Amino acid sequence: MTTENSTAPMLPTRSILSYIKDLPNICSLAGLGCTLLAIYFLIVGIYAAAMIGMIWAVAFDWADGLIARRMKGRTGADSKFGGQLDLLIDIVSYGVTPAILILSYGNFHPAFLPVVFIMLVFGAIRLSYFSTFGLSDDAKYTGLAIDNNSIILVFLFMFAGYFDRSGFAIFLAASGLCLAVLNVSQIKTPKLSGNPINVCLLGGYTLAVSIFYGWSLV
Repeated sequence: MTTENSTAPMLPTRSILSYIKDLPNICSLAGLGCTLLAIYFLIVGIYAAAMIGMIWAVAFDWADGLIARRMKGRTGADSKFGGQLDLLIDIVSYGVTPAILILSYGNFHPAFLPVVFIMLVFGAIRLSYFSTFGLSDDAKYTGLAIDNNSIILVFLFMFAGYFDRSGFAIFLAASGLCLAVLNVSQIKTPKLSGNPINVCLLGGYTLAVSIFYGWSLV
């Protein structure tokens, strides 16, 4: 005998591709495009271009949340779909991409594999925890939000030219490992992307980073 489950998933009423027309989802997919470019440039070793792609991925991620909160007429299905889309993109943008950064800058030496595996595992756990429990009672994240990984690593990479490659690769790996531990820690951190002022500050930071790294590409 079966019983009615009040938590059963909602039945689809629209086609899959119809959700692409949602502006916040367009922003999310634009961020995924930036992530793809970042991964490509990491693999071919054009790190300045990769850093630009990584930070623009964060900018689009923050922008989609701001747009979604200000849009009127979005349905519950729109919000739920957008939330799931964000989570799937986040594991690529803030889990896989930093891992490839460390592997690539370390010349894909197998010694870096345990570090990036831990980063991926902790990133997946971090996102699963947030998907299940959301924000804490005081509207804060439990653990460091995973988008901070890219923001911080892009900043740290500005100093790569002051060190030899092997030494800086180890430093990047140690930094990535520390960020991964913070991702799954019990510290409480504010939801920075929920504040329009912080989104504007990130926009300024994104432009500054783009100019800094873009100059080295000229």
